[in-house]
Amino acid sequence: MSKAISLNTERLVLRPWKPTDLEPFARLNGDPDTLRFYPATLDRTQSDALAQRSQSLIAEHGWGPWAVELKESGEFIGMVGLNRPLTELSFQPCVEVLWRLLPECWGKGYATEAATACLNFGFDTLGLEQIVAYTAQLNLPSQTVMQRLGMKAQPGTFDHPGVPAGHKLVPHVLYTLDRQDWPRPA
Repeated sequence: MSKAISLNTERLVLRPWKPTDLEPFARLNGDPDTLRFYPATLDRTQSDALAQRSQSLIAEHGWGPWAVELKESGEFIGMVGLNRPLTELSFQPCVEVLWRLLPECWGKGYATEAATACLNFGFDTLGLEQIVAYTAQLNLPSQTVMQRLGMKAQPGTFDHPGVPAGHKLVPHVLYTLDRQDWPRPA
């Protein structure tokens, strides 16, 4: 799959990245409240590198962590997509569904709507057997999205190797969804 794919939902477009996405993405990644469940915020260089890596994955595979915009206005609101984690995790190989949205877009169902499109794509187009999601044990908002998606919490926690030892965000939880359990929403 070499052609970059975009996904459309009722209110959102998940698409390849544009240069105009970099400034609002840097604002998102530099916001301590938005990244409160990450060990640190990102500076502009780190944020731009993450966007570039995401776009490179889309260019190479056709899919990845997409930029998300509101259909109605074309406004960039964050990143949602599928990804193969680079960090060595005990449950690899895997494909994860991930999301990171601007705070003014929280509580509107955008993460669930966009992630649902990603799950449909992962199971129906890519033929994946399982998709995972994981987050810091303290990140209850993301766990709520995982539950809304029909993902199942796996027992216990795991220590995320990318989080500094002793940090309160080291314990992570893993959620999984198998193809046969995907409800295939309309």
